[in-house]
Amino acid sequence: MAYEKTWANNPNLNKTELKKLKKDGLKIFEDIPYYAKHGFASIPQEEWDLFKWAGLYLQKPKEAGYFMMRVCIPSGILNNEQLETLAGIARDYGRNVFDITTRQAVQFHWLRIEQLPDIFERLTRVGLSTAGACGDITRNIVGNPLAGIDPHELVDTTKIVREVYEFFQRNEDFSNLPRKYKMSISGNVYNTVNAEIHCISFTPAKKIIDGKETLGFHVKVGGGLSSAPYLAQTLDVFVKPEQVKDVAIAVTTIFRDYGYREKRHRARLKFLVADWGIEKFKEKLLELTGPLPSKGEDVQKGWNAGYFYGVHPQKQKGLNYIGFNVPVGRLHADEVFEIARVAKQYGNGEVRLCNSQNLIIPNIPNEHVDAVLQEKVFERITIKPKSFIGYSVSCTGIEYCNLALVETKERMRRIAEYLDDHLEIDVPVRIHMVGCPNSCGQRQIADIGLQGIKMKTKDKGMVEAFEIYVGGTLRNGGKFNDKLKGKVDAQQLPEVLAQLLTYFKETKLPGETFFDYVNRVGLEPLQTALDSILNKQNETVV
Repeated sequence: MAYEKTWANNPNLNKTELKKLKKDGLKIFEDIPYYAKHGFASIPQEEWDLFKWAGLYLQKPKEAGYFMMRVCIPSGILNNEQLETLAGIARDYGRNVFDITTRQAVQFHWLRIEQLPDIFERLTRVGLSTAGACGDITRNIVGNPLAGIDPHELVDTTKIVREVYEFFQRNEDFSNLPRKYKMSISGNVYNTVNAEIHCISFTPAKKIIDGKETLGFHVKVGGGLSSAPYLAQTLDVFVKPEQVKDVAIAVTTIFRDYGYREKRHRARLKFLVADWGIEKFKEKLLELTGPLPSKGEDVQKGWNAGYFYGVHPQKQKGLNYIGFNVPVGRLHADEVFEIARVAKQYGNGEVRLCNSQNLIIPNIPNEHVDAVLQEKVFERITIKPKSFIGYSVSCTGIEYCNLALVETKERMRRIAEYLDDHLEIDVPVRIHMVGCPNSCGQRQIADIGLQGIKMKTKDKGMVEAFEIYVGGTLRNGGKFNDKLKGKVDAQQLPEVLAQLLTYFKETKLPGETFFDYVNRVGLEPLQTALDSILNKQNETVV
């Protein structure tokens, strides 16, 4: 039975909401065969945005008719057939570009409307989908990439994530949300999923119930980044594993029925949670779920930001998972085929994607570890990356994205390599680069966040430039980074960062992390250092 759109008579609905009342976003799947047969010119411009519900954005420039496509990969877990299928799409249609996103999805570029039916058929054949990868809908569910093999998980979330994912897949009761809706579910105690930046997150917890220790989850709601970032808040409830789906449905229902639909920039769940407060939100949740126990014990021990480099023993005796660095998340189709071959030859064929834009090959027997590491494909995609390239993250950037103001992906790779060539520091420094305030590259949680802007200069006119933010973390509930004053010409950015990081190296304590350093000394010393660096840069230019 269809649900009631209680907001339908709101006279202040934005234009997107009015369009969604006339046609559900998922209906685009029914139209794509026609458009594929008749070509890009047959697609009315007013229909372009609906392609998001099929995981598709028109890349820049839109009129050229090339699509960027995301494929949902719940928890980032892929079997061998799925990985080879994705590699084939990149090779056959995507100019060999295979990108791992910060939400464990896979992203392709250069797709044409005529190619989509075959792509969808290939994906369906191996149990993959693009539905909900974009649009005002439940996005790919971020989960523990080590689910089921993780020595540090309280609960194996493999089946839970699959159950929740399948419930929301192509479910028209939840395909018209006020805006995008991001979820994470993890039993790992080191917060592998960045729980504080999602609309809803299930995090590992335990509680004594009826005299027995019960394993389950706490629930965080109202996180999100973009130009108005919020850290998720923890509800005073404890959720058993078998209740996760019902609670996820209830929170999503609240967002659907009470979320804001007047202004797009205020339509995320984080604004509703902030306005209602956590207690009112809990009361509304319990109206839908019935009674839930109060919070138990949070068992999270820290934050690893989704990094798993090296060889590590699994729960299963004699088996290992191996974590590899994928520089800024970009692979070539041939590399993906090779990774799939190695995973099948030495393991069980699985490959798992991380929200750090890296990958894991699990289930490698002890006796095969050395052989895996000697494979040629792992010369570039290594278990021991240099410090800066190993902890660099980047969004898509102006190369393909209509929202980006600057080029990011290759720039971040080049800058990281420059820093690795010129500087060594005794701790990793996480650097995230984004091309616009939407922050797909999650710059707010980075040690150093680089946000692209346009800057007016006297001699060169408008140029690509960056603002620098410092001191982000998701340890102990999280803290977003703070902006340093000043704008840096993109061409000067590598040298400016090298000098700023040299100052950090020379003034830090042994073993002190970048966040702990900023927390200890404050922003002023870094601001003074940056001012001096920029003044010298300007003098050199003159």
